[in-house]
Amino acid sequence: MRTLLCALLAAAFLPFAAVAQGYPAKPIRLIIPFPPGGSNDVVGRMIAAQLSTRLDKPVIVENQGGAGGLIGTELAAKAAPDGYTLLLISVAYAFNPAIYKLSYDPATAFAPVAMLGAGPVVIAVTAKLPVSSVKELVALAKEKPGELNYATAGVGSFQHLASELFKLQTGVDIVHVPFKGGGPAMMDVIAGNTQIAIGSLVQMLPQIKGGRLKALGVGSANRIPALPDLPTLSESGVPGYEVTNWWGIVAPAGTPTPVVERLHRELAAIVASSETRKRFESEGAEPRQMSPEEFGRFIAAETAKWSRVVKEASIRAE
Repeated sequence: MRTLLCALLAAAFLPFAAVAQGYPAKPIRLIIPFPPGGSNDVVGRMIAAQLSTRLDKPVIVENQGGAGGLIGTELAAKAAPDGYTLLLISVAYAFNPAIYKLSYDPATAFAPVAMLGAGPVVIAVTAKLPVSSVKELVALAKEKPGELNYATAGVGSFQHLASELFKLQTGVDIVHVPFKGGGPAMMDVIAGNTQIAIGSLVQMLPQIKGGRLKALGVGSANRIPALPDLPTLSESGVPGYEVTNWWGIVAPAGTPTPVVERLHRELAAIVASSETRKRFESEGAEPRQMSPEEFGRFIAAETAKWSRVVKEASIRAE
C-alpha cells in the first residue's frame, strides 16, 4: 500500500517537475500595461533584458497601454497560465479596483511572482513657472485658484492619484489635464503648456537633471541620494505626504508552481545584483525583495490604502 501511494505521488509530481525542467522552451512576453516612456516601461525593459540573459530565452516587452493600465492587465488575465505571459504591475494595480469595473478578480486572477523595487514621486514644474519651492507653488495656486494645471498619464493613473492626494493635503485648486501616457504628460509640462507634474522620479529624473523640469520636492520619508539637496514634501510644508510607486511581476493564476518558483529565483537574483541596485539608485528608486506570499499581502494592503484616496477624491473613470 505504501509503495502504491509513493508511486501515485511520484506520478502526480512528474508533470510539474517536467514543466520546471523544460521551462522556458520558447520566448516569454512581458506585458507592460502602459505606453512607452513612463516609469513602468523603464523598469520593465531593464528587468526584461536581464531576465532574457538568465533564462537564455528572449523576454519580449509588449506595451499595452490604456485605461490606467486596465487594458494590458485584462489581456494578461486572459492569457494561458503556462509561464509564457508575465505582467509588470505597479501601484496602479492597487487602485484600479476602486476606479473601474473589472472583468477579472484582482485578488485571484494572478499569482504574485516577485517584487522588484520602489521609488517616490517627485513634484516638478515647468522651468517657466516662477516658483522655486513647494511653499511658493502652494501660495501661487491659492492666489490663482483654477489657473494652474497638472498633467498626468490619464484619469485614474498613478500621477492622477498622487496629485489628488497633494490637492487634498494642501487645499489647492489646480486643474487636471490627462494624457495618454506619462511620457506625453511630462513633455507637455516641459513645453510649458501645463505647469505641474507629480509622478515617478524614475521617469522624471533625467529631465530634472537636464534642467528641463524644475524639481520642488520628493514624496519619500527621507531625502534621496539621487537628488540629495531636494527636500521631501513633508519638509516643504506638506506633512505626512509620502507616495511611492512600486513595481513587480505577476503571472496568470494557475501558472505551475515550479515555474513561478523558477521565475522568482531568477528575478530575486536580478533584484539583488549590483547592476540592478546601481540602476535603481541612479533613477531615484531602490530594489526590494519579497517572497511571492509577502508580495501578495503587500498588494492587498496597497489596494486598501488607495481605495480610500479614490473615495475621498471622488475619482471616477471617464
